[in-house]
Amino acid sequence: MNAAIYLIVLFAAFLHAFWNAIVKGSADKTIMLGMIAFGHVVPGVIIVGLVPSPGWEIWPYVVASTVIHWAYYYLLNVAYRFGDLSVMYPIARGLAPVLVALGAQFWVGESLPALAWVGVLSVSAGIMVLTKGVFSGALPMPGLLAALGTALMIAAYSLVDGVGIRLSHSTIGYIGWLFTAEILVAAFIFAGRMDRLRAIPARTLWLGFWGGVISGTAYGLVLYAKTLAPLGVVSAIRETSVIFAAMIGVLWFGEGPRGNRLLAALIVAMGIILIGMA
Repeated sequence: MNAAIYLIVLFAAFLHAFWNAIVKGSADKTIMLGMIAFGHVVPGVIIVGLVPSPGWEIWPYVVASTVIHWAYYYLLNVAYRFGDLSVMYPIARGLAPVLVALGAQFWVGESLPALAWVGVLSVSAGIMVLTKGVFSGALPMPGLLAALGTALMIAAYSLVDGVGIRLSHSTIGYIGWLFTAEILVAAFIFAGRMDRLRAIPARTLWLGFWGGVISGTAYGLVLYAKTLAPLGVVSAIRETSVIFAAMIGVLWFGEGPRGNRLLAALIVAMGIILIGMA
């Protein structure tokens, strides 16, 4: 994979950690996630109106990805209610490349070399550092389960979209329809919560919307990279976002203990880098 693709995915990783920080820092995380989804819809509609159709064969993948993203938002919301950004984010993102690599091997036939599996062991070691608090009760079990469920959803939509975008006749067209379909997610979140939506200051809603645009940009870049490089490799490099999330959690939200969280994030990131280098 050339340096340009590597830098694109790294930039996407930073953007992804940033929008997760926006959600974590909001008072009403459910409404904020709805605004994130809505922030995907607006550019999606614009894209759909400007680019060629990606073809009918991609629709099962768009539908499946939309449903999986709904579950992803739900579990992410639960995880952030129970735990800190610098803990929950690395668990969810750190486990995902392992699942994507395994899924890609069985579904797409993309096998990882030995060095990549060394990276997998490093990722697992980092996750153990983060989850050891479970046995002492320091990390709530519902939050841990939600973070692990989030990792499963990340792997699922990564594989579905990775295959779907390769089958499409228009890469940007696939991205446009995928984002437009998130109107269903936003509508589901806002339905029955209009009083809460109206109670939130306009400035906060705009922050959520632009967080969605940032999120969409990040995922669009990753989807583009998946048309040029193996799914497992792109997903692995993308998860360097755990470093950005750990730094944001510690420096922005004042989360602690710092040493444990930064060490865990570093171990996970080193494993991800090894997977990407393989």
